[in-house]
Amino acid sequence: MSARNPGTKLDLEWISKVRVNRQAVLKRAQRIQGLKMPTKQWQAAWLLKAITCIDLTTLGGDDTSSNVHRLCLKAIHPVRRDLLRKMDMDNKGVTTAAVCVYPSRVADAVISLKAANSSLPIASVATGFPAGQTPLETRLQEVRMAVADGATEIDIVINRTLALTGQWEAMYHEICQFREACGDAHMKTILAVGELGTFTNVYKASLVAMMAGSDFIKTSTGKEAVNATYAVAIVMVRAIRDYFLCTGYKVGFKPAGGIRTAQESLLWLTLVKEELGSDWLCPPLFRLGASSLLADIERSTITLLDNMQLIMSCLWPEAVDILF
Repeated sequence: MSARNPGTKLDLEWISKVRVNRQAVLKRAQRIQGLKMPTKQWQAAWLLKAITCIDLTTLGGDDTSSNVHRLCLKAIHPVRRDLLRKMDMDNKGVTTAAVCVYPSRVADAVISLKAANSSLPIASVATGFPAGQTPLETRLQEVRMAVADGATEIDIVINRTLALTGQWEAMYHEICQFREACGDAHMKTILAVGELGTFTNVYKASLVAMMAGSDFIKTSTGKEAVNATYAVAIVMVRAIRDYFLCTGYKVGFKPAGGIRTAQESLLWLTLVKEELGSDWLCPPLFRLGASSLLADIERSTITLLDNMQLIMSCLWPEAVDILF
């Protein structure tokens, strides 16, 4: 596992020089969407990989301890055991990457996972999710409370006003304080890209978030009118790549919001592999924020298995070895 991003000093000169070519980004996103997707054995292996990168999420106003409990059990056993046996994967420990809940439900997730003897990470949204418009001390206290209750990952939201008005120094210092409040819990910074206006703002916000010590940058809360798009993802992963080339630290990427189908998950994996390389295709560096995606992946896997003798193919072990 690569070293955790410690952050850097705020480089306002770098930020001021950023200009994103919108047409080039859109063209690249179109090309990514036109790439040929894996089929048969390879598709099944990639779908399993997608499952291991999902932050299985419930962020509803009607969340209760019982539906958080069900979420945790599904995260521990995301695929029917008979399907895993057909793929010779029943002893590989296939789980989702984490569960993601509101701060008030973290304690419920801890109880459920402990009862199941699982060490699955618990992510909590915080800092006035989804708008990020509550007072700073309130947002900081929310992070501290979630960590104290047992969250091992915190998905913070930025104050979009600071990004839209170019107050990058103020945004940097806020995120630094969130990182300090997180302690050992990893911090994912949600940019809410649908509310940032331009690709240039998205790139700048990505840089500031990473300079402030974010372990991940995340597209959306899932509550905005526009959530994860392939074009904005190109901008964010290019910022991740540039930051890595400059500092040597790998920052993770999490698209979230509106990702519902197995085919979409394959496209997100492909995008990350094309732009950042295979090193990023693992839970410490790539997550999919989703609540309903898992069900479609399971349906797609059933269809694949019905159409072929998967485990009898000599290609299956090769596909699994590459991805797991």
